[in-house]
Amino acid sequence: MAQPGRGGEEGAGMAEVEGQRHERRRNGDGGRDEAWRRWAMLAATVWIQALTGTNFDFSAYSSALKSSLGVSQEALNYLATASDLGKALGWSSGLALLHMPLHAVLMVSAAMGLAAYAVQYYCLVASVAVPYPLVFLVCLIAGCSICWFNTVCFVLCIRSFSANNRSLALSLSISFNGLSAAFYTLFANALSPSSPAVYLLLNAILPFGVSILALPAILLCHTNDSHLQSAMVLLALPLIIPACSSCSYVDTDGPDPASPLNHDDPHKPLLISNNHQMESNAMVQKPMEHRTQGNCCGTIVGRATWRRFGEEHSAKKLIRCVDFWLYYTAYFCGATVGLVYSNNLGQIAQSLQQQSQLTMLLAVYSSCSFFGRLLSALPDILHRKVSLARTGWLAAALVPMPMAFFLMWNQQDASTLVAGTALVGLSSGFIFAAAVSVTSELFGPNSVGVNHNILITNIPLGSLLYGQIAAMVYDGNGQKMTVMDNSTGTVDTMIVCMGMKCYSTTFFLWACITFLGLASSIVLFIRTKPAYAAAASRSSCKNLHQVSS
Repeated sequence: MAQPGRGGEEGAGMAEVEGQRHERRRNGDGGRDEAWRRWAMLAATVWIQALTGTNFDFSAYSSALKSSLGVSQEALNYLATASDLGKALGWSSGLALLHMPLHAVLMVSAAMGLAAYAVQYYCLVASVAVPYPLVFLVCLIAGCSICWFNTVCFVLCIRSFSANNRSLALSLSISFNGLSAAFYTLFANALSPSSPAVYLLLNAILPFGVSILALPAILLCHTNDSHLQSAMVLLALPLIIPACSSCSYVDTDGPDPASPLNHDDPHKPLLISNNHQMESNAMVQKPMEHRTQGNCCGTIVGRATWRRFGEEHSAKKLIRCVDFWLYYTAYFCGATVGLVYSNNLGQIAQSLQQQSQLTMLLAVYSSCSFFGRLLSALPDILHRKVSLARTGWLAAALVPMPMAFFLMWNQQDASTLVAGTALVGLSSGFIFAAAVSVTSELFGPNSVGVNHNILITNIPLGSLLYGQIAAMVYDGNGQKMTVMDNSTGTVDTMIVCMGMKCYSTTFFLWACITFLGLASSIVLFIRTKPAYAAAASRSSCKNLHQVSS
């Protein structure tokens, strides 16, 4: 005899099961759409980064620009500094995001670069002399446009990926910026191998074109438009290799619920903190003091007091933090030296009578910078197998830099120049790409925009200082020569240096400076290692708790 109401209960149960199946199917479709949107966004940032590292091909046309303007090596260094100084105006991109949508900021960046490089192109090809102050100004604007492009890419990755995968997405995106010089070298050789001015023409046109190409994916990323996969067809090509090697580590289940993202309101923080976020932060006390008693370095190394891993640091709090200045010194005496080296690569090759190998050297530096940036994703890929803090990876990445400069100081021939260029590109590329993640982890994800722009103020300072050192050594060992500008027919007197003496002292000084950067990074690693270890332990305990429950 059937129990009363049993049929109704079974019917209700079947309806509930069917409803749950429908909900899972709907959530699955939504998860796939969300995954497509994130990959479309990542592909867009890859394209942008790959063609907007226009400052890396400066050495390809610097000698022609120097001859056209009739200036000294010191004055040429000021133009390179102006481009890097534009990056110190990166805060303006954050200010623009408060009042403009992201796609508008992207197009303003493209317009600035188009105008700035068009004026420099006109300077090389026109028969009318362009005033030096105007060239300085447009170099400043060009550098600012690069920083705006980078900000757009950083914001896109931060908004689109959860905290677990954000560092990996940033590393993949930033990696392709290192290939810009190689791409531009290939394009220039295909169009006009003997014309340095073609680099400036490409610098003006290609970033503007890729911005228009990436615009549909950026506009569609916040909607459930069925045509999103059409945008992916145009954008996915540069991601084939890195996507295949790392797709198993990319979260396809949507943003981490413990780290809800703000996608719409630019006035609100990109990462909204909540109780889960606060619980995941590691609490670390003073583990190093008892180890460094009696050590003269104990004052710096021993007082590593981390209140909370990933704790937000305001600008005022940041500049009072010892760890920030260690980090600043490591960057200032590391990656920035590598950037200045790339700016001087044209004159270095010319002084060693390797001018015909300049495009090859640019390709070596660019390719190794790309692989260095790509290797910056290793901490995220190998975190289950290698328990090394990201600051430890940063210190390891700085090891090749002083080795390269000591090598080139000791022996300056073609093979040594190639090997040194490769090591410098590899090391600086890793640091450039890892810096955003390190800044986010040490000083808070919500403050990363402001704090990272404070960090990169070291780039124009280093560009001025290290470039001035190189220029003084170059001009001090050079001789005055009379040259004629073929485009204008004017005759100018300029200083030209040939031989090992032109950069030998510079290489030695740069080697000593980068060794200081390495030492600073090691101290930073020692101070922050307990915080990373505690955070990893907390994450493991949390995962075990989830599995057991």
